[in-house]
Amino acid sequence: MSGTVSTVQQTIARRRAEGGGALIGYLPVGFPTLTESIDAAVALVANGVDVIELGLPYSDPVMDGPVIQAATQQALANGFKLRHGFEAIKAITAQVDAPVLVMTYWNPVVQYGVERFADDLRASGGAGLITPDLIPDEAGDWMAASERTGLDRVFLAAPSSSDARLVQAIEASRGFVYTVSTMGTTGARAGVDAAARILVERLRAVGCTSACVGLGISTPEQVREILGYADGAIVGSALVKALTDGGVPAVARLALELAAGAQNIRPASSPT
Repeated sequence: MSGTVSTVQQTIARRRAEGGGALIGYLPVGFPTLTESIDAAVALVANGVDVIELGLPYSDPVMDGPVIQAATQQALANGFKLRHGFEAIKAITAQVDAPVLVMTYWNPVVQYGVERFADDLRASGGAGLITPDLIPDEAGDWMAASERTGLDRVFLAAPSSSDARLVQAIEASRGFVYTVSTMGTTGARAGVDAAARILVERLRAVGCTSACVGLGISTPEQVREILGYADGAIVGSALVKALTDGGVPAVARLALELAAGAQNIRPASSPT
């Protein structure tokens, strides 16, 4: 990973030192409304989420499961525009200190202009990008823009990735490597795939110091299980479902429950 200081990486390291692990919560911008999506993100942090992953709605969300697809399509139907994403980040970071990463497919960034996107993301207070459909081989423009602006860049590692691809993801990423626990689309699952543990072990073996697991995590027990071997646990569909069914109060309650699973995983480190 690059030498630029990453607030996301610092947050993950702090949570590890405290004897827990990082809880990363995903919500889409603009669902059910722009204001409510901002309130929901703030509620995540108020109830123990360490890093916010803010999804930009996109018209062809091929990697998203049905819960997230339904939410992002509603946001688009309500008139979501990319500038609303930057407005939301600015409003969230004015209220909470937690880093805000943006999860986006690559095409909207290209359409907006990579350099312009990086500048506007930085100006709004965003920490960086998670780019699920962009591989390091094809990320030259984003690598340059993120170096210039100091933004984090999170690439994906999947169970199907070769060791060479894992090394590439580690070297290109700043913040963490997004470790996909199951193949396919997002969505809460009854059991988190054992492939996640094997993949994290493979990443560790080739030098990864910050691996966070996503896809399929929905309970405090799963958070605790993941944080027994990974640095962070990413929860998405379960939070979006809570927001869909019960609004901001339901998101707050679930975040509090999930955060309990991210505590006291191991003894806290002694200060050096």
